[in-house]
Amino acid sequence: MKATMKELYEGERPYEKCLSKGAKALTDKELLAVLLRTGRVGETACELAGRILNLPGYQGLAGFGRIPLERLLELKGVGKVKAVQLKCAAELSLRMAKAAAVERLCFTNPATIADYFMEELRYEEQEQLIVLFLDTRSRLLKEKLMFQGTVNASLASPREIFLEALKVHAVHVVLVHNHPSGDASPSRDDVRITERIWHAGELLGIRLLDHVIIGDGCYSSLRERRLLPDTREDKEAGMANG
Repeated sequence: MKATMKELYEGERPYEKCLSKGAKALTDKELLAVLLRTGRVGETACELAGRILNLPGYQGLAGFGRIPLERLLELKGVGKVKAVQLKCAAELSLRMAKAAAVERLCFTNPATIADYFMEELRYEEQEQLIVLFLDTRSRLLKEKLMFQGTVNASLASPREIFLEALKVHAVHVVLVHNHPSGDASPSRDDVRITERIWHAGELLGIRLLDHVIIGDGCYSSLRERRLLPDTREDKEAGMANG
C-alpha cells in the first residue's frame, strides 16, 4: 500500500498544517508533498518530496523547475501522472512570476526587462537569443526566440531579425539573451553581435534600443554600459567637450 498524508503524524501533515497555519507556514518539501499527495511503500509523500528536491544536479526549488520530464519518470514513486503534475506546477510558477513582472515592464528600462525574463532564462543550459519587436511608442508587437545554442556573431544573423521586424512593422528592437555560466558580463562576441545588428538596423530605420544579458540573478545592459555604437559615440563626444 502507498504511504499517504494520513500516515504522517498529526503535526507533520501538510494539509492540516496549511489549514491551521496557512500555506506560508509549509516548508518547500511540504508544499511539494501536497502536490504529490502520496508516496510509495516505505516512503511518505514528504520523504519523496525531499528526495526530489535533493536530486543531484537539480537541488532546491531552483533546480526543481529544471528537472526534465524524462528524469522525473526515472524516479521510483513518480509515475506519468505525478511527473506531468510536477512539470505543470513548475511551468505555472514560471508563468506567475512572468505575469507579475509584466506589470513593471518598460522596454527603455533594462532592469524591468531583466526582471521579466529572469526566471525564464537564468537556468537555461543553452544560450537563447530572444528579440522583442516594438512599435513607435515602444509597445511590444512580438516576442520571438530567434537563435538557440551558441549565440555568436556568425550565427546571430541580422537578416533573420530584420526580416521578422519588417513583417510586424517594428521600428525598434531589443535583444535579450542568457549566459548559462551565470555571469552576465558581455563578451567580445556579444559586443560584435550587437554592433552588427545595430548598424543593420540603422540602415533600415529600425533602431536597436538595447541588448540585455541575463545571468544567474543578475543582468547587464549594453546601453547602460555604453557599448551600443550610439551610446559610445555620445560618451566620446562628452569626453571631447569635457
